[in-house]
Amino acid sequence: MRSTTKQPHLSAIVQAWRSSLCGNIVPMPDETDANKILTAVPLENWRRPPERPHTTWMKTNQQDLKSNNLSLNKAIDLAQNHPLWRLMSMYAAIHS
Repeated sequence: MRSTTKQPHLSAIVQAWRSSLCGNIVPMPDETDANKILTAVPLENWRRPPERPHTTWMKTNQQDLKSNNLSLNKAIDLAQNHPLWRLMSMYAAIHS
């Protein structure tokens, strides 16, 4: 049915939304909490509390970037050009 309507997978649509969110965070000033979280590195001995999911937003974001053959630094550079970033994230959703 999906092939008949030529609709992308739902997971690809969600991935595009996550990429779009990342693209909105990158141009923010470095002092904003959202931008700090994007580039933050947790302390070496930090552990997630019990019963919390092991997959964090950043791990999911890095997996999305990896599926598009991008590193975090390359993605940050690309996201500075918002129209290009939007095009790239939508293209990835359509062609996955």
